[in-house]
Amino acid sequence: MNLVQITPGAGGMYCGNCFRDNTLVAALRRQGHDTVMVPLYLPMTLDEAATHTGTPTFFGGINVYLSQKLAWHRRAPAWFRNWFDAPALLRWAAGKAAKTRPDDVGELNVSMLRGESGHQLRELEDLTAWLRDRPRPDAVMLSNALLSGFAHRLREALGTRVIVFLQSEEAFLDSMPEPWRTRSWETLASCGGSIDGWISPSRYFADRMGQRLGLPPDKVEVVPNGISLDGYDRLPPRPAKMPGDPLHLGFFARQCPEKGLDTVVDAFIELRRNGAFPRLRLRVGGGCGPGDEPFVAQQKGKLAQAGLTADASFHPNLSRDEKIAFYAGCDVLSVPAKQGEAFGLYIIESLAAGTPLVQPAIGTFPELLEATGGGVLCGPNTAGALAGALRPLLEQPARLRELGEAGRRSVAQHYTDEVMARTMVAALARLLARAT
Repeated sequence: MNLVQITPGAGGMYCGNCFRDNTLVAALRRQGHDTVMVPLYLPMTLDEAATHTGTPTFFGGINVYLSQKLAWHRRAPAWFRNWFDAPALLRWAAGKAAKTRPDDVGELNVSMLRGESGHQLRELEDLTAWLRDRPRPDAVMLSNALLSGFAHRLREALGTRVIVFLQSEEAFLDSMPEPWRTRSWETLASCGGSIDGWISPSRYFADRMGQRLGLPPDKVEVVPNGISLDGYDRLPPRPAKMPGDPLHLGFFARQCPEKGLDTVVDAFIELRRNGAFPRLRLRVGGGCGPGDEPFVAQQKGKLAQAGLTADASFHPNLSRDEKIAFYAGCDVLSVPAKQGEAFGLYIIESLAAGTPLVQPAIGTFPELLEATGGGVLCGPNTAGALAGALRPLLEQPARLRELGEAGRRSVAQHYTDEVMARTMVAALARLLARAT
């Protein structure tokens, strides 16, 4: 197939969607599919070799913002607008992104979803013109539903099909203040007629978004995320541990309230408070930007008040090798995201290292843990429930090792980048065959 993948960059922040899309493009190319990765907004921060080298960044974040705010900027000459897309300026803008006001994000999101009718028409035309000079793709794949406003113009200008990935948009849209929340959902739903198919990483999220957007079931396919096992496959076997041996509870995701870091910290404090696990340690990893630092400082303050500062360590913004070593150094992991997840890439990353998980029974977590056999559910998403589910596992380290090994085998069989790419091509073929 001849494919185009369009993916927003997150600047200096770590982005699971960027990781997934970059991994997918690399695997598709290895399997013989001519696939172009097109970045948007800001530079991508990746932990594997980038697949967008040599491709311009479209919808540069500064121009997108100025086009939203200033009518004259939309009419400015190309040479002037191009100046704002300089890599150095985009890197500078990446550091400011976390400080954008919610109202600004909501207004901008609606404008982007309006596509040709929004304030970013110039940016959309620049992207379309660049793609028109390339061989016509069999499909253009948009990284998430927030890009759905591109679909009508891309189909019309390129004579191609447009496929949209569903990747955790619900939590983002629901977090917006009104009136932007309602307007965003309504505008997104109106884009559906220009979209030839939707691909979700889980059955849970396919059903959830299908219901909220009124998507025809025959237009939605499920393709689970996959990862490269490079590095994971070189990890040594885990040593057996006995009850009473030192154990490490891990958290690996963006270090923010939405991902439930505070829930893990509170559960750790509760487990240490009763004296049953004096050798339990806490390890916290994942992305941490300027906007996350005050929240992380609060969690460190709670640990200090409990006298546990020396028993907790924080590891922000790790490289790929460091991330793999982090997972391997944990005995059990938990990321109790408060709004659930469309998938949760950290689930299969942790299991690839042989580290099982304890997750709340929300979102896609029941689906993934049942499919992999790599963990247990804790019921309610509270610190008390998490501590209660962790307690019997910490008392039986052999059970942790058993769950981790089951999850590791499942990831190797079902959740690799090569499996994801093959499954994606089959799903695309079905959607394109149904498209009219």
